[in-house]
Amino acid sequence: MPLSRCFLEQTRRRKLPLTFPSLTRWVPSSPPGERKKGRFGENAIALTGRVFVRIHREKRRAMTAQARASDAEIDSGGVESAYAWRRLLISLLLATLGGVGLWSTIVALPAIQLEFGVGRASASLPYTATSIGFGLGALLMGRFADRAGIVVPIRCGALTLCFGYIAAAYTTSLWQFALVQGVLIGLLGCSATYGPLVADVSHWFSRNRGIAVGVCASGNYLAGTVWPPILQHFIDTVGWRQTHIGIGIFCGVTMLPLSLLLRRPTPVAHGTAPNKTPTSGLSASGTSPNGVQALLIIAGFGCCIAMAMPQVHIVAYCADLGYGVARGAEMLSLMLGFGIISRLASGWISDRIGGVRTMLIGSALQCMTLLFYLPSDGLTSLYVVSALFGLSQGGIVPSYAMIIREYFPPREAGTRFGLVLLATIIGMAVGGWMSGAIYDLTGSYQAAFINGIAWNVLNLAIALWLLRRPRGRVVHA
Repeated sequence: MPLSRCFLEQTRRRKLPLTFPSLTRWVPSSPPGERKKGRFGENAIALTGRVFVRIHREKRRAMTAQARASDAEIDSGGVESAYAWRRLLISLLLATLGGVGLWSTIVALPAIQLEFGVGRASASLPYTATSIGFGLGALLMGRFADRAGIVVPIRCGALTLCFGYIAAAYTTSLWQFALVQGVLIGLLGCSATYGPLVADVSHWFSRNRGIAVGVCASGNYLAGTVWPPILQHFIDTVGWRQTHIGIGIFCGVTMLPLSLLLRRPTPVAHGTAPNKTPTSGLSASGTSPNGVQALLIIAGFGCCIAMAMPQVHIVAYCADLGYGVARGAEMLSLMLGFGIISRLASGWISDRIGGVRTMLIGSALQCMTLLFYLPSDGLTSLYVVSALFGLSQGGIVPSYAMIIREYFPPREAGTRFGLVLLATIIGMAVGGWMSGAIYDLTGSYQAAFINGIAWNVLNLAIALWLLRRPRGRVVHA
């Protein structure tokens, strides 16, 4: 058999026409017994060159078609698609709406204290109950979202926020009000609109995952910017009970329809971005991973006790100074508005200098602004210091996530950051109560600010200790 016929027979056996349909015209349709006339070079060399050129072209066309199909899939609603960005905006809106549960008790604190005739520390207990419920609910709702998707927890949160605020309006004692705030509004309500949403958003982005998570995580600060002036207006005009009823109805009629826009299944099988953070930790010191985890928990607890003093008591502080609760609500909104800028900027900074240095800068600036509160009792100075406080403290909590990625394996990041986040929420809850108790004992917030500065120094010391430690492989017990 001539060499050209042998080549064509091998081409048929490899079934090239099935892989590259346009090659069929290059394979002769004549019976095997019929010999094609021509010289050996024309039949072998020319035909071989044509076949391999055609194979190369077909491969390029196949790769181009596959790329176009992938682009079409992205355009239709996959990772990094236009739908993903729309979903991010919806998640941010839901986080802002559900975040009212964290801030309503702060604005209503003077009215609650007057209504039930209790001290400042007792009036701070509903906020403490809400914060503890929010921390525990973040773990509960996050696990629920992993099993059932994001829509079910969001609907559960919307319904419990609706019923919780309406039930709070009909409470007749402080312990009833605190119980409703802790269970219905904190544990089962607003907790569904933070951690689970942030986790869901992370599945829809690869190249822009960091900024997407930062935007969604800013929802609770955006809620603190938008809600306090609105709540204060209605509390002053119609009372805190009617305001709570209105909040419940508004959350129900807005959050339930928005949850329908998140029904598309999460793309869990997409490629992940390359891991640029090595598996590292503390080497020379011989500190165990649990020891480092404990230090981060203490740091988060301490920084949020300091953070709670201005955030929880700024409204009551302005009322004590004679400026009125409306001015305090405006300062809270200003503080949290600048906190959004800080939270987004901290991600950009930590990518360049690392999580520990970002934590150190934020902790030092927060301590400095707490010192500025001590001599500031004028209206203008309080506005300025509140803005500076927002710029300093917003990036501290997100920096813990970066530290964990730097010091621990990526597969442990979710669990370890969840523990630190729970510690920060408990710190906010304890710090709000502690500042109220100090006020009741001393009759002034000066000692409460000093207490916050002391806890901030503890956080600063842990950041300095971590910065001085070399990062190598974690010493596992």
